[in-house]
Parts: sequence; structure tokens; C-alpha cells
Amino acid sequence: MKTHVDLALRQRYDESVQVITKAIVSSKEARSVLQPLLRTMKLFDTISTILKDKSPEIWSVTPAASVYDAIEMMSEKRVGALLVISDGKLVGVISERDYARKVILRGKSSKETQVQEIMTSPVIFVTPKHSVDECMSIMTNSRIRHLPVVEEEKVVGIVSIGDLVKWIISAQDETIHQLHNYITGKYPA
Repeated sequence: MKTHVDLALRQRYDESVQVITKAIVSSKEARSVLQPLLRTMKLFDTISTILKDKSPEIWSVTPAASVYDAIEMMSEKRVGALLVISDGKLVGVISERDYARKVILRGKSSKETQVQEIMTSPVIFVTPKHSVDECMSIMTNSRIRHLPVVEEEKVVGIVSIGDLVKWIISAQDETIHQLHNYITGKYPA
């Protein structure tokens, strides 16, 4: 099932493709101008690029922590999920969704329930080399909103669906602006 975000992104992408198609001509000059513009379509940028713009802090809890403490930390840090780390290894993810579905709806006590009882495991993760587009696909197909980034068995960051949407919209706005300027003769912008 497509979400409103998926449909909105697809519409913006289609609009970008239409603008690019109108701009493509057979001259060498046009190709030399369009090559750098097409590179600004950042769907193919790697997650490492997004991580450079984010805080390097990674919020985590242990599997034995209470769900109450995890939810309290999420509230304090203004995040929707925490990584679950045991002996330096990523063993799970706990999210607000896990809390709602596995504690509240089942009538459990968040102070008496341990994170390991409700965390999502095994963890779906990516490497810094994955593209934004690949990560969007993984999140959509897996129905998750947070994706840990792991390199050589070490967590180097986490990206949310919000991070990716913000990146894509920014990239598409920039590309549309540059292509518009090229088509109307205002290039370079």
C-alpha cells in the first residue's frame, strides 16, 4: 500500500523527469550543462552523506533496561526509536510503535517490562554505502521508520524516514530550480 509520502515523492520525481526530458537536446553544450544538474538528483547519494549533516550522537539502551526508561529517554532526546546495544553489539531496536503495540495494547507495565521483551530483532540495517533510494525501499518494504547504519559491525548512525524525505525533497527542489534556470536561459544559477 502506498502512503501519502510515497505518492508525493513519486509525483515530485515524475515532475522532475518531465522537466529534464524537456531540457534534453542533442547538442554537446546541453549535455555538458545537464550532467552536473542530473548529479544533484540525490536519490543516489549514499547514507554517509546524510550522516555528515546529522549529530553524531547515537541514543541506545541495554536489553535489560525497563521499557519505561527507554520511553523516557526517547521523550528527552525527542526521537522515535532507540538502538538496543549489548556488549557493544547492536541486538535490537525499540520504537514508540513497539511500546504501543507490545506494552500498552497488551496491558503490560512499562516499568516491569524489559526492553528485550518487546524490541524488534533481528535488526534490519544498512551500511554507509547504501543509497537514499535503497534505504527508502528497505523502509517501505519492511514497514519500518528507523534504519541503523552499521560499518564493520559498529553502529555509525541511524536514519529515519523523516531524514530521507527531507533529503529527497531538498534535492528535488534544488534540481528543479537549476533545470528551470537552464531552460529559461538563466543558467548558471
